[in-house]
Amino acid sequence: MQNVPSLPDYVRLVAVTKERSTLEIEPLIQQGITWFGENRIQEIQEKWPSLKAKYPHIKLQFVGRLQSNKAQEAIDLCDSIISVDRPSLVDALCSALLKNPKPMEFLAQVNLGSEAQKGGVAPEKLDEFLNYCHHKGLLIQGLMTIPPIDQNPQPFFHKLRQLCDEHKLTECSMGMSDDYEIALKERATQVRIGRFLWARGL
Repeated sequence: MQNVPSLPDYVRLVAVTKERSTLEIEPLIQQGITWFGENRIQEIQEKWPSLKAKYPHIKLQFVGRLQSNKAQEAIDLCDSIISVDRPSLVDALCSALLKNPKPMEFLAQVNLGSEAQKGGVAPEKLDEFLNYCHHKGLLIQGLMTIPPIDQNPQPFFHKLRQLCDEHKLTECSMGMSDDYEIALKERATQVRIGRFLWARGL
């Protein structure tokens, strides 16, 4: 695919399309990209029902911090949520699934950099959090992290891969436009790329 990074077959490219119009998104679909990421429910409501009606094979991933009171909208509109990070959100997602049972992918976000401004479970509390999800019946398929912007991302990616292996989780979402190649070396299974695509004229 022209202007799209070449990835191993087992790695999912999630094209982050926040603040992009449907007219800008459609060329990516036509080039074969099937997974897209958005971080605002209102923007999803405005763009994606029509896109998914026109292209029923595409999938949508919620990539931002999700408010518990938006859980139902996220379940109704998305196929994957990768920012599950607190018991109140788990409860809200479980309630939403009761109203709309459907196949969903859930990843727990881990705050490996201990950054107060970011969401995510503290790594030392991950066991407890995953047990809570299991007890509530929310199936967590993997983990996600965003490393500190001013540090080498490699140790954080390596740690997330270790945590995925330790908990026998199949999905490892890490790496964005500036560092996805490093994430691939640490065996990411999903990378979230936005600016890289648009900088190449897509």
